[in-house]
Amino acid sequence: MSTSLSPAPPDLASSWGGTSHTIDLDGPVHWVDFGGPAGTPGPETAGPPVVLIHGLGGSWLNWVGIAPALAERHRVVAIDLPGFGLTPAHGRDTSVNHNAAVLSRFVHEVLGEPVVLVGNSMGGMISLLLTDRRPEQVVGLALVDPALPNPGARPDPQVAATFAMYAVPRVGELVLTRYNSRFTDRQRVHGTLALCFADTTRADPAVTEANVELAAWRRSLPSPEAEFLGAARSLLRVLRGRRDYDRIIREVDRPVLLLHGTKDRLVPISAARRAARLNPAWQTAYLDGVGHTPQLEVPDEVLGHLRPWLETLT
Repeated sequence: MSTSLSPAPPDLASSWGGTSHTIDLDGPVHWVDFGGPAGTPGPETAGPPVVLIHGLGGSWLNWVGIAPALAERHRVVAIDLPGFGLTPAHGRDTSVNHNAAVLSRFVHEVLGEPVVLVGNSMGGMISLLLTDRRPEQVVGLALVDPALPNPGARPDPQVAATFAMYAVPRVGELVLTRYNSRFTDRQRVHGTLALCFADTTRADPAVTEANVELAAWRRSLPSPEAEFLGAARSLLRVLRGRRDYDRIIREVDRPVLLLHGTKDRLVPISAARRAARLNPAWQTAYLDGVGHTPQLEVPDEVLGHLRPWLETLT
């Protein structure tokens, strides 16, 4: 089985001061180092390395609004998990549990020391799963609108209907294939922005263009729908197994910063408030009028919370 990447877009990472790398973890895993032009931390870096983990359908590009600023003081890297960004699955499992194991190997083989995990959406869930299994690898957790259970709440109708279709074998594949063939790459990127932003005028045009280019590259892969659905269905299974996931939330014994937009349609603010009640030790901040990806929509506001919190971990 070949593990070579398909033809990739131009060097998008350099536009944000990053350097692209690929490591073999039973197949290629793409990651971006924002720590310096040679992929090493600069002389002013302090504290543990920071690893940025994207959400469902995302990539390292989800972090370019804050990564360069964080790299002024910290070693900062962003990973594309198998099935996302510039990391094709190449037959690998794309479930959240498997990708938590991939993330653990990445931390061990690339960084070689305990890290701070900063995860958005599915990336927040994967960060919690890794912390539960390998706490010695984690210094702290920053959860940005993480995927969380929300029993009894009424979900956004569009989101609920979409994920209900994704959950059904063959139906999810059909729906996603038709969607991808009906709309252009640009239309799909703008559709994602409309879902993830409370105010799409806040979107950085350069990031949007980079995502369009990445979407075109991913369209060339042999089975992008299967890779996405494998992750989506596994995420839903974790949320449905709420008792064990609640246990993980309650028992996390590392410092946690929870940031959550009050206008998040995918993970309502009530889910974040519930998680904060399960573990009152978490430091929390609710971002008024912000959607599911605050690090892209209001990067300065996110940095205003994240930077001082990181300094407490040095």
